[in-house]
Amino acid sequence: MATQQTPPQSSVGKPWLGGGHPKGLWAVRPGNLRNNNTTYPLRALLEILGSSMAFLRDAGLYDLAATDLKPANVLNDRDRIARLKPQLSHPIGSKRAESTPLFPALPGISSSAFMSAKTNWPQAAPVGPVIDAASVTVQSSSVGATPTPPTVLPPHSSTTPTPLQSHQQAASEPRFIYSDINVAHLRGLEPHISVSVPQVGGIATSAQLKPLVRHALEIAVQDIVGAVIERCVKISLTTAEQIIKKDFALDPDETRMRLATHHMVRNLTAAMAMITCRDYLATNITKSIKQGLITALSRTSPQLTQMDQMDSLAAAIAQENIGIACAFIQKTAAEKAVIEVDKRLAQDYEVRKVARTEGRRYCDPIALTYQAERMPEPIRLKVGGITPPQMAVYEEFARNIPGFLPITEQDATFLPKPVPITSQPHTLQQAFGSDEATAFMVLTDRINLELDHTIQACTTVAPSSPLLPMLHALRDGLLLTRTNRDVHAARLLLRKAVENLLEGARELPTEPELSQLALRFRDVHLIILKAMADHRCYGEVWTSKNVTKCWIEAREEIKFNLDAIDWLIRNNLLNMPLLDAHLARYLEDPRLPLYLPVHTIFIMQLVQVYLVDDPSNSVINETDLRNTLETLVELCHSRQAPEGLVALIDALRMKHDLLAEERLASGNSLGGNSSSLPAGPSLHFHSGVTQARDFQDPPALQEKTEVLLREWIQMYHSPTAGQGSSSAFQHFVKQMNFHGILKTDDLITRFFRICITMCRDLCVRSILEHGQGPPPPYVRSKCFQNLDAFVRLIALLVKHSGEATNPTTKINLLNKVLGLVCGIMIHDMESNATDFQQLPYHRILIMLFLELNAPEAILESINLPVLMAFTQTLHLLRPSKCPGFSYAWLEIVSHRVFIGRMLAITPQQKGWTMYSMLLEDLFKFLAPFLRNAELAKPLTMLYKGTLRVLLVLLHDFPEFLCEYHYVFCDVIPPNCIQMRNLILSAFPRTMRLPDPFTPNLKVDILPEITITPKIHTKVANLIQPEFKKNLDSYLKNRTPVTFLSDMRSYLQQVSNEPGMRYNMSVMNSLVLYVGMQAIPQIHSKGLTPSMSTIAHSAHMDIFQNLAVDLDTEGRYLFLNAIVNQLRYPNSHTHYFSCTLLHLFAEANTEAIQEQITRVLLERLIVNRPHPWGLLITFIELIKNPNFKFWSHEFVKCAPEIEK
Repeated sequence: MATQQTPPQSSVGKPWLGGGHPKGLWAVRPGNLRNNNTTYPLRALLEILGSSMAFLRDAGLYDLAATDLKPANVLNDRDRIARLKPQLSHPIGSKRAESTPLFPALPGISSSAFMSAKTNWPQAAPVGPVIDAASVTVQSSSVGATPTPPTVLPPHSSTTPTPLQSHQQAASEPRFIYSDINVAHLRGLEPHISVSVPQVGGIATSAQLKPLVRHALEIAVQDIVGAVIERCVKISLTTAEQIIKKDFALDPDETRMRLATHHMVRNLTAAMAMITCRDYLATNITKSIKQGLITALSRTSPQLTQMDQMDSLAAAIAQENIGIACAFIQKTAAEKAVIEVDKRLAQDYEVRKVARTEGRRYCDPIALTYQAERMPEPIRLKVGGITPPQMAVYEEFARNIPGFLPITEQDATFLPKPVPITSQPHTLQQAFGSDEATAFMVLTDRINLELDHTIQACTTVAPSSPLLPMLHALRDGLLLTRTNRDVHAARLLLRKAVENLLEGARELPTEPELSQLALRFRDVHLIILKAMADHRCYGEVWTSKNVTKCWIEAREEIKFNLDAIDWLIRNNLLNMPLLDAHLARYLEDPRLPLYLPVHTIFIMQLVQVYLVDDPSNSVINETDLRNTLETLVELCHSRQAPEGLVALIDALRMKHDLLAEERLASGNSLGGNSSSLPAGPSLHFHSGVTQARDFQDPPALQEKTEVLLREWIQMYHSPTAGQGSSSAFQHFVKQMNFHGILKTDDLITRFFRICITMCRDLCVRSILEHGQGPPPPYVRSKCFQNLDAFVRLIALLVKHSGEATNPTTKINLLNKVLGLVCGIMIHDMESNATDFQQLPYHRILIMLFLELNAPEAILESINLPVLMAFTQTLHLLRPSKCPGFSYAWLEIVSHRVFIGRMLAITPQQKGWTMYSMLLEDLFKFLAPFLRNAELAKPLTMLYKGTLRVLLVLLHDFPEFLCEYHYVFCDVIPPNCIQMRNLILSAFPRTMRLPDPFTPNLKVDILPEITITPKIHTKVANLIQPEFKKNLDSYLKNRTPVTFLSDMRSYLQQVSNEPGMRYNMSVMNSLVLYVGMQAIPQIHSKGLTPSMSTIAHSAHMDIFQNLAVDLDTEGRYLFLNAIVNQLRYPNSHTHYFSCTLLHLFAEANTEAIQEQITRVLLERLIVNRPHPWGLLITFIELIKNPNFKFWSHEFVKCAPEIEK
């Protein structure tokens, strides 16, 4: 890396260049440098690399005379080179000419780094033989690359590696891309830990070994990372600084200079870090793992703790994970070096900025004189900057960072590519068009001006403020993004802006005189993020998704800052579904108690600010934080509630009390779009759930309760109990008063808790005495005697509590008891796991429901609140939360009295929404299992029970399925065709379906075909407001023009189903909403939907774009969303039938037509019933000659289809 010179014809005057010149140094650069007429002054090279003469002394070269150095043939010995072990990166192929180069040849390169930087680092250690240049070829593409020649094995050696050898070989290969490693925290190691060694002893799975390995890696990394950074950064900074200052001495673009500096210093630092730390890591990680294995296995399998076995196992695991530990240290050191080198070169950057601001050309006169007087013309630097081929040398540093996988040709498209300043407007015009390019340039110019003013103000007012380096880094990122206009640079700028906001929110000055500076700091970051969300840049969907991702990946100490998150939320810069899912996962983490003070307090503060203190805000509502709120409520019930959480939840519920009556009247009491937190009397329900775990009872209360319960059971079964146990109840109330049970609400609650526990224990004891298997009738009858008596007591207390004209007291008591039942059941399930018995809880709930729905006037007045209380109870005990109660849960939900009360007897269909929520809970529980073809026997039984419930509803309550079909199909997996057909086959009982097989059936003249079906769900509310705004604008006047191209990103939001790249719920809502908007528009023109009237509209543009632009998975979900609307005769069925046929007719590839056929056919080949709209659409498709259905190749793929 010294000045390039023309090779001398003789070595006179340069004795060290004589025959004794170490030929290994020629391998520093890929390719044969002797063919490039390049030599390297040894002393200059060693100085740049930061080596000392001790290096030569250790190598035995320091005291040698020039005459002692004899010519060697190291580079010509190919067999020897093949046997050498590479250290920094690994040979990709031995024939460079056969690989596809990423860059063209670099003629006329003039400066030091330009000669040698297009390389990986030398493949040998500082002392020892050097690998030939052919073995350090940079991998540019996998296409056309020649495999590395096999290593020559010694005689009698086996070619089959042992398991340990295979682990060592795998560990020596780079496995990570530089950007994959997260060095913000040591937890960045965890996702990359790999344990694939044979299973041993009591540690049977890699999941059990990983914590041990993680601990070993963290200790080893912590021990060495500081020393490695200090040593490597010091050397690489000096090297990079000297070379960069020479190569860019006449370059006026500080952005290009900074970018090249970063590329080079990362490469140098990573190389030195790997050489420094690899051996140390191997030793220490092996030692830690071995000690951990011995400790772990000694507890479970003492016979397996032989030292030789532990040595080999620890070595194998360590070899498998050295790569990630080394890569972590390398990147940590490299990123530290990037920060430090920017500080060293800050003055060089600044003088270039000043020159450009003043409108003059930057030029270093000393460097210019040196180049003109001392450098030959072919290699002389020119004023005005380096050329793209010269810059490509530095890009090679970025592509091939030692110890990491080379960046492939595909990844290279995301590398920042500096563009000359004069060509920026041209580049932007190519990307956008003249108007958009001009607007973007003006926008970034204004932002850059505001940023400069902020930096000047900070420098003047608070020069030592920690905000100042943040602003400088932000300005550099902005200039880089403005220059390059690529996704990689934009992500870096966005990440820097988000991290600055989070970090700066902690550092903002509190002094009054500095308050204006704090506001400017905040605003300039938000302006940049808002500009990136502009449709001319990266769009709102991309920006909000990446901002949220940056927040999620931020360091723990800065991310939980309420001020910063408030800034992002109020500027619509966060993806709320993604944020909500992440916050809920925090609360569900089994390690939660460890992080409780930070995570939970932050989430509670967020809820307090937006939903309690400012519930009318326009940026967040309870739907946005639905998962978080539900998890907070469950946190109150399932474990010790954090301080203040119960009060927060209670405050939220109380705010809904005033709206309870309105929701009841509209039928939305607990429905899909209602609040995540139940209101009104449910406050008592949740307090009951919490109090179920309070076992600190007053003295003698347990004994009193047992005596009273036994007495009541005897009175209940006595012939003198009276009708409905009325006489026994009057006497028993006196007994309760005598023992002081009715004095306070707390004592009543404790009395009920003890009674429920006693009844449960008596029932379980009877079942266990019988042994395995279902209890026989006599055992169940014995259990029911106690349980039914207790249920009658609860029912009588509910009926006679409070005043007859005021049902509030009755409902509060019922909710308190139901909450106690739920809390006790959840605690029982957590304690006993598979030994949990569901019979006592099932009997209590179903009998209490029957008791409170008896035909009595006092009960009829509280019928709806009772239904709400039981719905809330069953929702809390849903199968996904209480799987051990699933059978009993389904039996209650499918009970004839329960269905009748919910769907028939309750007036104005007020129970429909509640019942739909329970069915939705059932479908959501089954969904993950139904995606698999094989179901376990218990799940098969539950699935068959679900189908029977749907058959009952289809026969007796088809209107219910018609109105809620969208909600159900939205949660049923795509492969559950039979279940979906049952729901979609429903039609009103007053309608007579036309026979779909009638010849020449004219669907468009049917009277029902113009009627809009009733759908309970407000589909418009399910679409993100900002996207809905753009969607409505496009449907109205086809703007913005980028809407169609942005749709795919919107549909690829956070999916509710693991393994799916598309959000099925978002897809369904988009399709139905567009169709619902199209039908009135067609009718307003006096037309009806047909193949001709639906074409050439904005609505059809959206559908056709989705059909063509989506991949196979996305198109399948899109077509299913359309077919879900092919039901009984109505306007939706007619429109979507025409839409599907139009897409088939206008498809530009047979693949789309084949997929349409598949979606229709797979719903028809299953057992009946089949939806009417599905039949008429498929019949039209195969019989209408205009579609030429039978002429397509996919029809002939199987004989069964042709028949």
